[in-house]
Amino acid sequence: MLPLQINLQEIDYSIAAGQEDVPLMDSTIFNEYGGGVSTLDFLGVPLFDPQSLWTTLIRFVFNFLVCWVIIHFFYYKKANRKDYYFTFLMFAVVIFLIISLMENMNLNIAYALGLFAIFGMIRYRTETIKIREMTYLFVVMGLSIVNGMALSTSYSELLLVNLLTVLIIWLLDGTKLLKHTATKVILYDRIENTKHGKEAELKADLIERTGLDISKVEVGHIDYLRDVAFVKVYYKPIDGEVNTIDTITKLKDFD
Repeated sequence: MLPLQINLQEIDYSIAAGQEDVPLMDSTIFNEYGGGVSTLDFLGVPLFDPQSLWTTLIRFVFNFLVCWVIIHFFYYKKANRKDYYFTFLMFAVVIFLIISLMENMNLNIAYALGLFAIFGMIRYRTETIKIREMTYLFVVMGLSIVNGMALSTSYSELLLVNLLTVLIIWLLDGTKLLKHTATKVILYDRIENTKHGKEAELKADLIERTGLDISKVEVGHIDYLRDVAFVKVYYKPIDGEVNTIDTITKLKDFD
């Protein structure tokens, strides 16, 4: 709730002539609503509001730390992508500042939701964003909006929401509950093993040649002119981490 602004010069403490004087406002109530504080302003805008400044700063640091923990210890640990590392953090910073300023200006929540929808439709033209990157981008944007708008929410409740988000990411993406199965696309040259009924021979040959713990093999495009075929193998990662170039088959797709 915005503090009540009282201008003493606009208050008339007297009534029409011949009537009793109206008693002055109680000083405790007057001071409670900021009547006793003299603040400098320029064109009606306060030059310094310590309460709003500290609130914004504390929530900014809190939001930045939570987003940094998610990006650094969960996303970057597996993906090792510095470009997305920078992008996610800057999204967290800019969205939080925009939302917090909009909230301080008492704008309608529809503006914030509209801004969120605009950011949600962003598409990078240089490359296709994978689902994992899009998920982390959505998490960072969502937390920044929540932390920026929840000015009337208690710190304990806000802390609980952020901790639950981090906990769920740790359980799901940290391979604590879900065992990750990696996939790799291979250009296979022994085309005779791609025939129906030779799945066992194909799997055994791929295990021997790659050394991977393969659980499943799928045969894709077959080129009989060059005697090659694309096969997709499902395997258990050796170190439990995601291989970010598993599905890349062309040199131009490398960063």
